[in-house]
Amino acid sequence: MLRLIVLLAVLGGGSCSSWTRAEQPDIILVMADDVGIEGLGCYGGVSYRTPNLDRMAAAGVRFTHAYSQPLCTPTRVELMTGKDNHRNWTYFGILDPRERTFGHAMTDAGYVTAIFGKWQLQSYDPPDLPGAEARRGKGMHPKDAGFDEYALFHALHTEDKGSRYANPTMLEGRRGGEGTLRTYHGRYGEDVWVEKIMAFLDTKTDKPKFVYYPMALPHWPFVPTPDSADWNPDKPQEEHLRYGSDMIEYMDTTMGNLFQGLRQRNLARETIVIFYSDNGTHLKVTSKMKDGRLIPGGKAMPTQTGIHVPLIVHCPDRYKPAVVDGIVDASDFYPTLLELAGVEKQTGKHLDGISFVPQLVGQPTPRREAAFFWYDPRPGWDKEKFSRHVFALNKTHKLFRDGRMFRIGELPLKETLVQQDDEEDRVARAELQAVIDRAMSGVDEPPLVDAYGKVLDR
Repeated sequence: MLRLIVLLAVLGGGSCSSWTRAEQPDIILVMADDVGIEGLGCYGGVSYRTPNLDRMAAAGVRFTHAYSQPLCTPTRVELMTGKDNHRNWTYFGILDPRERTFGHAMTDAGYVTAIFGKWQLQSYDPPDLPGAEARRGKGMHPKDAGFDEYALFHALHTEDKGSRYANPTMLEGRRGGEGTLRTYHGRYGEDVWVEKIMAFLDTKTDKPKFVYYPMALPHWPFVPTPDSADWNPDKPQEEHLRYGSDMIEYMDTTMGNLFQGLRQRNLARETIVIFYSDNGTHLKVTSKMKDGRLIPGGKAMPTQTGIHVPLIVHCPDRYKPAVVDGIVDASDFYPTLLELAGVEKQTGKHLDGISFVPQLVGQPTPRREAAFFWYDPRPGWDKEKFSRHVFALNKTHKLFRDGRMFRIGELPLKETLVQQDDEEDRVARAELQAVIDRAMSGVDEPPLVDAYGKVLDR
């Protein structure tokens, strides 16, 4: 259904809360799984062909300072709740079932909602992991997450998850329903999810639609895609690093398929499509930038390569093509979606995010001057090698709570440890320390634990 687009309310600084329901846009939020800015041509990457995302960026608004947490669950929890992780962290692979997600908020705003893709927020640890019995099945089931419809990989226990790529297994259901596991033999996961998005958009309703698409690509295991020369879903899938390139490129192909479906429905110009990533590229993947640098992936690390990710917003009927340099982090998506839906930020709900809608329409404020990170993905399976990192950054510096400070270079992804502060460093140190202090003030910080949930001495 075509909807009237009232640009004057936005461009003229009018309140989005004055929009009528007929003016609420359809919104698709896509989050890739493990790709930093070096993976996209529009950010200077040259190792992979990403024509669809590059076209999306050329016709949309591309953010040059978007950040995520270094690992998937911390980003997903922050993204869906609008809260920094130290306010709602429990375990890796877990979303506290008491939390309110943007699915709930968009439902309250009058949207019909759907989620298709990767969940991994209800139960993560295998049964034989020490301490797992205290955590298994303790997260939010997708039926309770605020979405009218869902089809999700890894929505139940780890041992039930099956494949996300060839012959994918998904838990499919509707709001309040336990769902049914289904395997799509001979198919590829991302292709199925795009088809489900299109079917959802085809549903007849007088309400606007919101889709959250937490994509599976290009997360390990590195296996063939339908565009790989040796793709054959009828055979066991070989795992090899060489398929990493194929998977990043099929991520782009998937976005192309999504836009093709929107164009076929005459929805490509009026639908707000947002592309983001949950963390940096896999550590074993090295990519080349057009300036000649080779960039090792930084997934799980609190380095620029672990947290500096793409963010592109496409809606030609609303937003002129632009490159914007305001800082955005994962907590900002919740209030952004609220503003796009034309509702106010809920009073009494602690949201740490700042809407980035003003940046979409060229307004200078409000915007954040720094981003705060509380990162500790423990406890959980395979988390023995992790530790806690608390830090803040602006466009020139990154400061850790332990006092380490880095200068962030003009070249994307470059950072240098400060050995001795100069005047500029001292100013940045004071400003970023204040950011950390404000974020931690009055917060009962989660206890320091090991990978199995045992409390450690500080």
